[in-house]
Amino acid sequence: MKKYKRNKIVKDILYTKNKIHPAAFFEIKTPIGFMTAGAIEKGISLLQFKDEPLELKTTPPNIKENNKKIIEKYFLMLKTQLDEFFNKKRRTFDLPLVLSGTLFQQKAWQTLLNIPYGKTISYEEEARQMKNKKAVRAAANANAANKIAIIVPCHRVISKNGALAGYSAGIERKKYLLDLEQH
Repeated sequence: MKKYKRNKIVKDILYTKNKIHPAAFFEIKTPIGFMTAGAIEKGISLLQFKDEPLELKTTPPNIKENNKKIIEKYFLMLKTQLDEFFNKKRRTFDLPLVLSGTLFQQKAWQTLLNIPYGKTISYEEEARQMKNKKAVRAAANANAANKIAIIVPCHRVISKNGALAGYSAGIERKKYLLDLEQH
């Protein structure tokens, strides 16, 4: 597993330790509820269900006209790819992402991105894949801090006994997503 330094771009994923405030927002309707998407000039930085609390503490800055077009392109790509995912026409996402968190969180999210469509792993397995088998609880907490639901698939992590546990958007949504990927 690669170690990521802050503000490093890896395969269209910008990892940053700094808190990212989306420059623009967009609402997306999905079969399991409305989602709020956020983007900056480098990519998608937020995708959360609307009933989840957002951590926006400042007003986003004015966006240059040139950057508005880039961000609008990201939203169109995101909406298209989510529609394809929910209609079982897409198994992987091809979007530029901006993931903001600690080095440990970034490592956890990279592990999530490596879980194949239709597969699940336990929190224990996630920690083991991160080369830190004692960090089960920390891995679960990193998953909970994931701000890009579905695309960074924290819904694919389950308890080691197979039970569905720990999904900030609700267990019903987690079950729906896992069932969608199984059929």
